[in-house]
Parts: sequence; structure tokens; C-alpha cells
Amino acid sequence: MSNFSNSLSKFIKELYRSEDTIPLHAPVFMANEENYVLSAINSTYVSSVGKFVDKFENDIAAYIGGTSCIATVNGTSALHTALVLAGVKTGDLVMTQALTFVATCNAISYCGAQPVFIDVDRHTMGLSPTSLDNWLTEYAYIDDDGNCRTHIDNKIIRACLPMHTFGHPVDFDSLLEVCLRWRLPIIEDAAESLGSLYKGAYTGTLGTIGTLSFNGNKIITTGGGGMIVTDKDIGARAKHLTTTSKVKSSYEFFHDQVGYNYRMPNLNAAMGCAQLEKLDYFIKIKRRLAECYDEHLKGSSVDFVREPVNCRSNYWLNAVICEDRDQRDVLLKETNDNKIMTRPIWTLMSQLPMYKNNLKGDLLESKWLADRVVNLPSGVVENLKL
Repeated sequence: MSNFSNSLSKFIKELYRSEDTIPLHAPVFMANEENYVLSAINSTYVSSVGKFVDKFENDIAAYIGGTSCIATVNGTSALHTALVLAGVKTGDLVMTQALTFVATCNAISYCGAQPVFIDVDRHTMGLSPTSLDNWLTEYAYIDDDGNCRTHIDNKIIRACLPMHTFGHPVDFDSLLEVCLRWRLPIIEDAAESLGSLYKGAYTGTLGTIGTLSFNGNKIITTGGGGMIVTDKDIGARAKHLTTTSKVKSSYEFFHDQVGYNYRMPNLNAAMGCAQLEKLDYFIKIKRRLAECYDEHLKGSSVDFVREPVNCRSNYWLNAVICEDRDQRDVLLKETNDNKIMTRPIWTLMSQLPMYKNNLKGDLLESKWLADRVVNLPSGVVENLKL
């Protein structure tokens, strides 16, 4: 094992006080999870109707300052619904980043639309406003009806979908300025960034619609779950659409459009309510963990990924940038051989078989990062000195 990998592995094992396999991000249950879940079971309301669903939606809305929050079965269903609500239709295009988790693009595909892949900024690893503007300036125009279309095939570009990568907020003000000029609503993929702040505002509340995830590996979990964050009017439409578009009635079943069975079960929401009670503590621990990594890696051959200026990241996944792909591969192999889960960043969406022929920009920064980024164990370390 190289000296660097050995030193890092030893440091991580000391942090987590373990010689067993150290996961990338494991859930921590230390509040009222068992009590709330048992309460849901005892109530017999274990599916998509129950007091904890309403409570979880209201508690998230109160925490992030969202007007309307609608709980869903997972983050992907939240994204899909958000895109439908934004008017994305078959044959449309949606601007997004190639450096993202596949769910971002799959949700676009569920609408019959196609993602267009734009480069990211190195300092945020999120969608680059400059690259977006450059691509639109070269390939798009605004038609007489105010729609953004491509010169290439005259398809409508219906929305812009950035992701806050690893919990680090995208350069939202600059992105908003570009999207306003090009008449594009912003749908935020804030799956990884619950609790992160951009200039004092929570991610997920910045765009027309935001989406969150509560998968088992997120900063808080419901086992599986997501959330749509938007205004009151769109929120009402989201709730209707995610409950199979059933018209309210005390006994009749009538559905007024194609809808989705996407509502979060009460059991999952019960766990989420308990997890949310510890979110601020989790963020403090994770930010302190990031400081520990940063301090340990100073003077090493890798760069620790820090939060952007004027932002507070939840540091969902800590990351380092290696010198090159060779160093990345050595670090990945040696740490995993030593029972420490480290992972590369995602394969670029533009390199996946189902998306390889999609429209795209030059993706220079995305390719550079894909060759170098490694995620380090980032789960909450209980009793870490704050």
C-alpha cells in the first residue's frame, strides 16, 4: 500500500474507531425512530394515509422555509413529478449536467423528453451557468411564442435541471440569470443537499420546483422517500398527481387524468419525522468531519473539495480530487482492499449507452473531474468532537 493510502486509511479507521468495513454513508438512528414507527403500526395507517405523512411534509416545510412540500416514495418520483408539473412533454429537451447520478436523467426520460448535457463548474461540480449560456447562444433561439427552441431540430427546451453535487450548492444566481433570459424554469435536484444553504436560503427552495431524497444513504432517511418543494398552487397539483389523480370524495373513485401512485407511506414518514429531529446535529458532525479531512489532507497530493463561497454545505459526501486517473485508481483499490469504502464519481451520463447520442456541450470540466474525484466515508461519526 502506498504511503498516502496507508496514512489516509489509518486516519479514517481512527475517526470511525473501527477495524471492520467502513461504509461510504450509513444511516444513524438515535432519536424517536422506533417510537414513531411503532406508533404508525399501532394506528394501522401504514400506507400513504396517516398523521406522519402530514407531519413530515409540514416539518420539512418549516425547516427549509418551503411553502408546500409533498412527500413521495423516492427522489426519482419527486423529480419525475416535478418535470411533469413544469410542462415537460414527449419530444422536449431538458438542460442538465452530464456529471450527475443517473436518476436525474432517468426522470427526464420518463417524460418522453431528452436530457441535453452541459458542463459543470469545477468549484461546485454543479451545472455551469457560463457553459449553459454558451451552448444556448450557439444552438438555441426564442420563438414568437416565447419558447426556447434548438436550431438543430426545432425541439422545445422546456426546463433546466441542475443538481447540488454532494451537497455543495450550484452557482444559482448566475444560473437563474441565464435561465430567465432563455425562458427556462429551474427544477432543482436537491437530493443530496438537504440542509445546505446558498446565500442563506436552503437548496430546494431556490427554483420553480425543488426535489429532495431520503434514500438510505442520504443525510436523513425514510428508508426510501422523496419530497417535492414548491409554491402552494403547484403543490396542490403535485399532491393530486401523486395520489393517482383521484378526485376527492368520501366513497367514489373518479380520476380526472393520468396520475401516479407516488405518495410516501406513513411508516416511512414516521422514520423521517424522527430523523429530521437530528438533522442539525448530523450537519454539525458532518461539517466537523469535513474539517478533519481537510486538516489531515493539507500538504498531501490530493485536494479536498470545499464548499463554494457564500454557501454552507451539508457535506453529504466528502470528496478529494486526485492528481490524475492513475492516482485515483490506486487510491480506490488500496482503500477498498483495506475495508474502507471509497468510490469514484459517477460515469458521465453522456457515456452511458442510453444517453450517448444525446446533445451535449464540450464537457471538459466534467471529464477532468470524472478522472480524479474520489468520495471518502462520510457517515455521521457519533461523539466526534465539535
